[in-house]
Amino acid sequence: WYVRTAGRMGGGFVLAVGLALLPIAMQAQGVKDSVAAGRKTRDSLAAAANVPDSVAMGTQPVTLATAIKFAEQNSPTAIAARGSVQSGHAAVRSAYGAFLPSIDASFGASRQFTYTGSLTRVNSAGEKVTLAGNQWNYSNSLGFSAVLFNAANVPNVRAAKAGLAAADQNVIAQQFNIALSVETQFYAALSARESEDAARTQLMQAQQQLLAARRQVVAGAATASDSLTAVVQIANAVLALKTAESQRRDANAALTRLVGSTVPLAAALNDPDVTSRDTVQIDSAALVSRASVSPTIAQATALLTEAEARRSAARAGYLPTINAGYSVGGSGAGVYGIGNSSTFPYSGQLTVGLSIPIFNQFSTQAQIVNATVNQANAAATLRDTKLQAVQLAVQYIDALRLGQEQILVQSASIAAAEENLRVVQQRYNLGLSTIVDLLTAQTTLNQAQAQLIAAHNSVRLTTAQIEALIGQPLVTVTTGSNGVTR
Repeated sequence: WYVRTAGRMGGGFVLAVGLALLPIAMQAQGVKDSVAAGRKTRDSLAAAANVPDSVAMGTQPVTLATAIKFAEQNSPTAIAARGSVQSGHAAVRSAYGAFLPSIDASFGASRQFTYTGSLTRVNSAGEKVTLAGNQWNYSNSLGFSAVLFNAANVPNVRAAKAGLAAADQNVIAQQFNIALSVETQFYAALSARESEDAARTQLMQAQQQLLAARRQVVAGAATASDSLTAVVQIANAVLALKTAESQRRDANAALTRLVGSTVPLAAALNDPDVTSRDTVQIDSAALVSRASVSPTIAQATALLTEAEARRSAARAGYLPTINAGYSVGGSGAGVYGIGNSSTFPYSGQLTVGLSIPIFNQFSTQAQIVNATVNQANAAATLRDTKLQAVQLAVQYIDALRLGQEQILVQSASIAAAEENLRVVQQRYNLGLSTIVDLLTAQTTLNQAQAQLIAAHNSVRLTTAQIEALIGQPLVTVTTGSNGVTR
């Protein structure tokens, strides 16, 4: 009986111990499953991050200067601006041509079929002549006509010249606007590439954190949530990498369109024209001075001059005009009088006319009113353009200096964040900090890197905006030799 009782008690004890250890065993199995799942997820995410970029592999690198050069050649805006210059030259020639006479010449031949053998007709001198029937008759004439006085001719010439000057300044303005568009996409592509490098570093760090978390979980110093949290960090890093790659492809596609290339292009790395902009020093007084004579202001000034000339031309509609003309011609049976001038008599006519406008259904008044309104609009536009140039000069100077300060601050922040991440990583490996502390340090580093990239992009874009504002290379307003020339 004692043996049976002892056996029963021993079996119950084993069963109790087994039931007590069951949750622990299940937790250990869960840890193994979690670690295995984390390893599988990590491997799949890493494989996804290493997928070749087929779009980027087929692109051709292009420097900033080359991209701007071809964009200025192929841009529809630049082509239209150059076309406006050609039209302006034609308008100036036409305005000067109003002072020159018009010359017309005509030659003709006719044959009448009378079926009677002769034809009686009256010539241009009023004489009755008899021509042989069924034969050819010839005629020619030469005429000159000119406007001896038209008060609108001189203002029209002045307006045409002003329009040509405005077109010339528009070409310069469009060149720098096109350059600004190209640089915007160029710098966007470089920023995306820098974001890719930061995301790859983030991915590598997240993978290392996952390995450390796995070791901590296996050692019992951390829970399975640490490894799962590290897997989430890997997923976020992969997502950041894919986002940066997508942004780079989009920027390169936009750059290719602006350049007008049939071959996919990509922003070249380590371009000295780009890196020199990060430390450029702007002379504030020189910038404001150049902005006050920018192509945009010169164009607005020329448009005001054109509007004033158009108003003077419209007011000339009240003044009379004097016209003169002379014509000479002949007709006859001889072949234009060759060999026998008696059969081909000539006659001439001189005319002089004075035209006085008395009433033209108020069309002159309407033209004057429209011209006056256009002049007032042009004057207001010029005034606003000058004020805007001063405003933008102040904004760009502040933005440039603030961006350069941000570069210095964020560079120091990255160094501090990297050191802090290293210390927190070691503390986590020793079990002295939590995964939350490690993720906080990693997030701080990621934010500092993103802000540094944004600061670089802001400085580069601001320098491009300054060039577009003054319509001159950046070197004309710098205090050193690191300005960019084109």
